[in-house]
Amino acid sequence: MALTALAFALALFSLSAHEAEGRAFYVFGDSLVDSGNNNYLATTARADSPPYGIDYPTHSPTGRFSNGLNIPDIISERLGIDRVMPYLSPELTGQRLLNGANFASAGIGILNDTGIQFINIIRISRQLEYFQQYQQRVSQLIGQGRTQQLVNQALVLITLGGNDFVNNYYLVPYSVRSRQYALPDYVRYLISEYRKILERLYNLGARRVLVTGTGPLGCVPSERAQRGRNGECAQDLQRAAALFNPQLVQMIREVNSEIGSDIFVAANAFQMHMDFVSNPQAYGFVTSKVACCGQGPYNGIGLCTVLSNLCPNRNIYAFWDAFHPTEKANRLIVDQIMNGNTDYMHPMNLSTILALDART
Repeated sequence: MALTALAFALALFSLSAHEAEGRAFYVFGDSLVDSGNNNYLATTARADSPPYGIDYPTHSPTGRFSNGLNIPDIISERLGIDRVMPYLSPELTGQRLLNGANFASAGIGILNDTGIQFINIIRISRQLEYFQQYQQRVSQLIGQGRTQQLVNQALVLITLGGNDFVNNYYLVPYSVRSRQYALPDYVRYLISEYRKILERLYNLGARRVLVTGTGPLGCVPSERAQRGRNGECAQDLQRAAALFNPQLVQMIREVNSEIGSDIFVAANAFQMHMDFVSNPQAYGFVTSKVACCGQGPYNGIGLCTVLSNLCPNRNIYAFWDAFHPTEKANRLIVDQIMNGNTDYMHPMNLSTILALDART
């Protein structure tokens, strides 16, 4: 019996690998998944100078908000496909377009007024316009029918929501949005706007979409330093995440039910992070409070620059800078995206998606 189960699992794995090969991958969202679009924009939200990229294969900054690989890179690695390029890269032409594209831009949120201090960033409405433009470009290469098939069969990742709290509602005391909405009402508004974004993605042809919730916003080094008591997680931001994430899962259930198919898959980024935030030693980290790169309390104040404190071993830190996980932490997150149970991935994980798609 065990051998039969093993043979079946191996067969599913080989099918998954075959299915993933040649599959396009599209990425939308914020700095957690931006692979360098902001390098091409006049904005302060950028990661194109050292020590960013110190552990990237080229050991140089690429625009990723990481010491090395980010979540889309590691998903690509697990799928056995090339890392997808930023849509604004002049090198993204010809056959490379068929691999997919990364439309993400650091600083953006669900709402268009999120991240206004960064001025020139690719808001989500614009990212979706670029996706439409991308499809027109690919149609010129392979025709409209094959382009539609490419997009329908692609994997999509979208990561939004954190900045709508960190860089909007809680950006300054008495922010415009916090005067306009009590927190529960603001969360409901965000979810209603996010729903429109997901429906637009579906209308543009997306059929396999991973939707990440927010991480534990109050536990990033920046918020511990500025809003936490004695270095503990900032409770107001933790409450925001605790309100937002369950409503996001419920909204995804409703949209899938209306469509009649599990198009959207919810990734519980909050729990994925909290596992190593609450027990860093169990995952090989010495700290989940102090960022590797930064200054001030918990290295959580200001930007990561050549003048910042820099840890010698990034593998023992959960956070790279004041907001973003290290590559090692990103790998733990992708492990759960690939193989996590329904506490982490609802209604199914990415390995299950690949196995299902390989059989159709």
